Amino acid sequence: MAKTSSPQETTSRVDPVTLTVIEKGLQQICSEMDLVHEKTSFSPVISEAFDRSNGIYGREDGRMIAQGELGLPIFLGVMQETTRSVLEERGPLDDGDVILINDPYRGGTHLMDVKMVRPFYYNGKLWCYLSNTGHWPDTGGMVPGGFNSTATEIHQEGLRIPPVKLVEKGVMDPEIVSLVLANIRVSEERIGDIKAQIAALNAGAKRLTGLLDRYGEDVVNEALVELEDRSERMMRANIETIPDGTYSATAYMDSDGVVNEPLEIKVKIDVRGGDISFDFSESSPPCMGPMNSVWATTLSSVYVAIKHIFPDVPMNAGCFRPIEVKRPKGTFLFAEYPRPVAGCAAEASQRIMEAVFLALSEAIPDKLFAAPAGTSGNISLGGVDPDTGQGYIMYYFSGGGYGGWWEGDGLTNGCSTIGISKSQPVEILEQRYPLLFDRYALREGSGGMGRFRGGFGVSYRVRLLRGEGTASFLMEHGRYGPPGILGGEAGAPNQITISQGGTTTSPEHFSKGEGYVLKAGDWIDVETPGGGGYGPPGERSEEARRADLEQDYYPEPGDPAK
Repeated sequence: MAKTSSPQETTSRVDPVTLTVIEKGLQQICSEMDLVHEKTSFSPVISEAFDRSNGIYGREDGRMIAQGELGLPIFLGVMQETTRSVLEERGPLDDGDVILINDPYRGGTHLMDVKMVRPFYYNGKLWCYLSNTGHWPDTGGMVPGGFNSTATEIHQEGLRIPPVKLVEKGVMDPEIVSLVLANIRVSEERIGDIKAQIAALNAGAKRLTGLLDRYGEDVVNEALVELEDRSERMMRANIETIPDGTYSATAYMDSDGVVNEPLEIKVKIDVRGGDISFDFSESSPPCMGPMNSVWATTLSSVYVAIKHIFPDVPMNAGCFRPIEVKRPKGTFLFAEYPRPVAGCAAEASQRIMEAVFLALSEAIPDKLFAAPAGTSGNISLGGVDPDTGQGYIMYYFSGGGYGGWWEGDGLTNGCSTIGISKSQPVEILEQRYPLLFDRYALREGSGGMGRFRGGFGVSYRVRLLRGEGTASFLMEHGRYGPPGILGGEAGAPNQITISQGGTTTSPEHFSKGEGYVLKAGDWIDVETPGGGGYGPPGERSEEARRADLEQDYYPEPGDPAK
């Protein structure tokens, strides 16, 4: 995305009150789409964990017009690229058509993030596109749940769907549905998720029609121009608070799941006035395993990182204009067919963000924080419940500690840095699947020490109650804990322990592994990372140290570590 000069101040004919009402109205439409999507989905990962997003995108180029506050941030830039890809390949679409797509190389993420794009017509003319994403618990592939840690090509990861017309003029194509359901596990649940996504798009079309009826097409169009220009001005004003200069940092991934060596994400950030550019060209080359990141995910990761730093800028295409991300061709952050990418959206994205945070902490320590846990903690368990004879796939992700910041300790058990998802209630999972959570607790002492310590991760044990299941893991920060900044210590690294027939093991690749066959009574322990510390530990106040000891968060000097 090329740099642009600062927009000139313009005088909008839309009065400030109407402008605000239209802005909030568009956001509310997207949030209502999110709620419809959530409440009608069959899969707990959508209905309980909110792993989905809905938005409104421009008819000419797919640019973001609005996204609801309930949607996952990582999809901010991703769905913009997905919609653009659909426009380029499918051309004009009729009213009532819905395109189905999950191809990572066409503006996607991993295969489990399945997207739908619907044209929206107003008074017989194309006005915009409505797009959404839902994480399906399975799209086929070598392992239940799709998080295959040893894949060496995309075809091993699951069903790859180019932009195909799932719905034509309001009628769902049964042949497309049959093809999709025949290639995934537990297909009876997926048809419910398919209809939920379509219902969310339909709800958006109804509400958007109402907004345009109320204010008129001309007024809303003018408001969109003004809203984008305002976001650009706000973003540039925030970037101007960063001292001009070049800043760099390196973040490390445990491995690619195949070759047991770290991957490097190296970023150079150049700040000049109200423009900021990102260069990842010195990062590791394309990897054999599934930790490659496609361009849409890499781009969106930078956008979300900047939004973490400057959260008050309204989200639309205007706030992206001052941000240039150079395409890192020749690295694992610009995956091309047939590179495997199962870990790109959930894991590689968070390391990209970590690199950005570390680099800019040198320039604006009063606006940044030490590294968060930075992993979604993906775990999948699939099998057949002998009590019902039905197949199942449990996909679960968990929270971790956020880094200490300039005014306090980090958040404990926070969600991943790419989303606003929450862990699914264990009671719901225990009702649906043949398993039991023996323990779910804070991982006390896991936050890195500092003037302000990192927040804590979580510790849980899940045990298979009956039958046989196959587990796979795709996590991060097992080799290295989340780093501290300004002299702070790193948080505790991720730890996985598997018990099979009374014998305990841990994955060779620290946080990644697959093919673990569990029988009744076998269990899995997961200890998620704590956040990094902010500032030297010696500067931590006596009051804060005493509180930690009183809560028994850390052992006293000389006591054995927890």
